[in-house]
Formats: sequence, C-alpha cells, structure tokens
Amino acid sequence: MNILLVDDEPIELEQLEYLIQKKFPTWNIFMAQDASQALKIVSQHDIYIAFLDIQLPGKSGLELATELSRIHTIDIIMVTAFQSFEYAQTSLRLGVIDYITKPVIEDELMTVLSRYERLGRYSEQIIKALQIIQQEYSEKLTLNYLASKIHINSAYLSRKFQEEVGMGFSEYLNDFRLKEAQRMLIEFPDLSISTIAERCGFNSQHYFSQMFRKMTGQSPRDYRLKETAR
Repeated sequence: MNILLVDDEPIELEQLEYLIQKKFPTWNIFMAQDASQALKIVSQHDIYIAFLDIQLPGKSGLELATELSRIHTIDIIMVTAFQSFEYAQTSLRLGVIDYITKPVIEDELMTVLSRYERLGRYSEQIIKALQIIQQEYSEKLTLNYLASKIHINSAYLSRKFQEEVGMGFSEYLNDFRLKEAQRMLIEFPDLSISTIAERCGFNSQHYFSQMFRKMTGQSPRDYRLKETAR
C-alpha cells in the first residue's frame, strides 16, 4: 500500500515515516515538501493514504486536500500544530478522514491507522471498494455503484466483500457510518444530531437514532452527554 507524507519540515517527515514503518514495514512511503511535489507523486503512484500538513509553503494543506479530493480517491489525514475547531470543521467539509496534531504522538497515530491494519490481507478490488466507502460514505452508496466504480460485476463484488471483510456491503457501510457518527458526536458538540445523521449518509434522524441505539445501547444524545462528560 502506498502512503504519501507531505510536510515542509524534513524532521517531521522523518519522524512520521519512522513511526509508520515501525508498525507497517511493508507499506511504501513517499514524501513531499510542498503541494507541487505531492501532486506529481500522486500522478505517478496509486496513493491510498495521504498525511498533509496544513501549513505548507505556497498552496496550503487544506487547498491541497481540496484538489486531491476532487480528482482522486485518497484517504486524507490532516496534520496540524494548531488544535483549532475551525480547522476541524473545514477538514470535515472536505471529506478528510481524520486529523492529528503535532508533535505527533505514536499512540494517537496508531489509533488513526488502526482502521487500515487488515488491508494487507485484502485483494486490490476490496481495498478500492473500502477506499470509496470511506471517502463517499455520506452519499447514497449502493453495491451497483461501487461495482461500477471498480469495474467488476456487483454479484462478484458482493461475494468477495463477504469472503474477505467478513460481513456484507450494507452491514459494513452502516457500521462505518455509525463509527463516524460516534466520532463526530464527540468532536463536534455544536453539530445537531440531524446534521450528523445527514453527514454520515442516513436518510432520516429517526432511522439513524434507531441504528445508533442498536449498536451502542444508547441514543446519540445520551452517548454524546456521557462521552463529553468524561
């Protein structure tokens, strides 16, 4: 799997590279110090995850994230020295998967990367399918749409998904959406339940609340109150 690290500080790049390769030695890591270098790498390699520093010379990390999201399917993780709610909101609107703060703490980085641990056991087709789900989970995703995006038969994709992931497409999609909702409920306390439901791809707040309670045993509101009170 190909990973891209973008930061104008060589020491930061080296530290991030060291921490990632320590846990995932088989991953291929590419590094860039500005947006132009990053775009060149992305045009030449199939990048799965990109870590982008927000404060880059010239085009900012957020501007780069916007451009990458528009023309590529890449999981983007922002890296910033500023714990800013405004940055977090902007990142969320851009479809950024997550963000971490500098100096990078190994445990925090591993938590972010934990969702990718099983990818080494997946076929290229399933990796692409999961990547699309994680990028477009807020949209009306269907198995037929997913199959068309990766140019395979939907029945074949359904079977492969069950075999490799251990659950069906719809179950995985709902599970991913609910986990994203859990994160948003805590990280964005000013967002309403209905807004979070919509941003996570649920058609109605009522259905979202039903599914959330089934998964966690709590309503979204109670979950938020309990977790933010800790």
